[in-house]
Amino acid sequence: MPSVPGSQVPAPGVPTVPEVPGIDGWRLVWNDEFHTDGLPDSQKWAYDTHRNQDGWYNAELQYYSQNRSENARVEGGKLIITAQRERLTTAADHGNQNYTSARLYTKGKASWTYGRWEVRAKLPCALGTWPAIWTLGDGIPDTGVWPLDGEIDIMEQKGFDAGEKTRVLGTVHTQAYHGGGSKGETVSLPTACTDFNVYQMEWDQDRIRIGVNGSYYFTYANPKNGNVNEWPFFRPQHLLLNLAVGGVLGGAVRDDQLPARLEIDYVRVYQR
Repeated sequence: MPSVPGSQVPAPGVPTVPEVPGIDGWRLVWNDEFHTDGLPDSQKWAYDTHRNQDGWYNAELQYYSQNRSENARVEGGKLIITAQRERLTTAADHGNQNYTSARLYTKGKASWTYGRWEVRAKLPCALGTWPAIWTLGDGIPDTGVWPLDGEIDIMEQKGFDAGEKTRVLGTVHTQAYHGGGSKGETVSLPTACTDFNVYQMEWDQDRIRIGVNGSYYFTYANPKNGNVNEWPFFRPQHLLLNLAVGGVLGGAVRDDQLPARLEIDYVRVYQR
């Protein structure tokens, strides 16, 4: 990203960190630009591993590791989440999985009610992979009240065939609308796994809008009928980034196409 005109020139030997561009009407309240190589920033991210031993939801096949650079690391200004075929049988919570990956979230560190999310990412081309950028109500997963607390999928990419790798989908899940009845749309994005694109969501008391590269393709309106089963989106949600293997949207895994990477350039959260 280019530096912002007017920014201060650092002393010799100090790396230049570009300023985050502003957005009219919005103020930046949280971000990660991934400028420091190593493990993800522990002040901002935690690892969701709670279903490793019992197996993950939606028939997913991966073991989600923690503090392991082979599966999640910052390198060259990017967060890289890697899924690969391997068995970590020495892990105390191993659930007999044949694959490893990572699932990062901000739960317990940051959550928000309303705002604008922007995540610039390049998705994997490997068949059988299922990357996601999404939010969950803060009661999940520990209290087990999904979908009552609500889920917003800013971006998901299926893995059944090569055509699925040129499309992405945005979805909301509520108590009234989940599973096959979830509300969402799919959009064509030919460069999804060959280039970086900006995935975004705007959420306020009236609606949730999901889009890519500045164009919104799905809107879920608040029915304003007081029914929490239809609109649970008036309480904090936290952010998740993960790369699943297999599962109901991942499809059959192609081991010859692994390892696969979800690369994220930045994550930015704005509010009015």
